[in-house]
Amino acid sequence: MSDQPRDWDRELADIDRLVAKQGAAPAGGTTPAPTTPRGPVPPSPAPVRRRSVAVTWFWVALAVALAAALVIWPYQKACGLQLFFFLGAAGVTVIVGCLGAVNSWAHRRGLAHILSLLVILWAGIVAAREMLPRVGYAKVAQTWTCAAIPATAPAQTPQTAPSSQPTPTPAGQTPPTQTSPTTQPAPTSPAPAKP
Repeated sequence: MSDQPRDWDRELADIDRLVAKQGAAPAGGTTPAPTTPRGPVPPSPAPVRRRSVAVTWFWVALAVALAAALVIWPYQKACGLQLFFFLGAAGVTVIVGCLGAVNSWAHRRGLAHILSLLVILWAGIVAAREMLPRVGYAKVAQTWTCAAIPATAPAQTPQTAPSSQPTPTPAGQTPPTQTSPTTQPAPTSPAPAKP
């Protein structure tokens, strides 16, 4: 570097002259044609932003509604098909919560993003609460399927084998009559009335 001070006026004049030379009309005296943008004109940002906010809040509101529905699930969820429906609802809640989280992250919506993450966490906890006892990660193990319920049969009285010795009866009582286990009394029907 030299010890001389720089002449800023001369350097700025050189820059102005270069700029004027580049923007000058070409030889032939015609004026340059106005340049057009090379790509499609982007639409105005206001409608896109309004739509993106609506879509984001739609997914978040749906996720919150599904998470609330898991709390007030009206059916049993102990085992069988009802358990699988409940776990499916929890899975759908996680998916919708993820959609809300992705949209809120892309469109910079902080509150919506936090709500979506809370919904994902809640649905995961609810699903884990039902699944962990069934995979052996709890003190009390539960099963995925319900136990088969036996068909209800008419109540039968236990029949005893006939004994060769009569049973003693207290004094003053008549001994019970014994019937054969294979014979049953015939049903009685009223006699028809004679005219």
